[in-house]
Amino acid sequence: MPKAPQAQKVILAVDPGRDKCGLAIVSPRGIIFRAVIPTSEVGLTCRYLLSQHSGAEVIVGGATFSREVVAAIGHDNEGVEPVVVAEENSTLEARRRYFEDNPPRWWQRLVPQGMRVPPRAVDDYAAVVLAERYLAGEQG
Repeated sequence: MPKAPQAQKVILAVDPGRDKCGLAIVSPRGIIFRAVIPTSEVGLTCRYLLSQHSGAEVIVGGATFSREVVAAIGHDNEGVEPVVVAEENSTLEARRRYFEDNPPRWWQRLVPQGMRVPPRAVDDYAAVVLAERYLAGEQG
């Protein structure tokens, strides 16, 4: 008798910050959603996203403002216990990913990659990086 297909693991990742948070929903198949939101809205936004992606596992980067973000998510989402993960170098990786998706044009190509600064916050890309690491087993 063939086995029933397993539900695909979905991760709701949060890159916390004092003023803004990056959010991403990622599965092994790829990025489903990403956004940068005010930190004050993280709990309710997670509630909405979890209602759309039931069974998603919530992870939160363990650096700046993570304790407060974990508390906000838990307060607005009864029964949800986010897993805190390491986020070393996630911002550098997020910048690299941003420029992969949005290659520099014209004269900007002359600026060395390490000196390029994205024209917007890349916290959503950092959340994607956290989710992909978690899915790959680089937790903690």
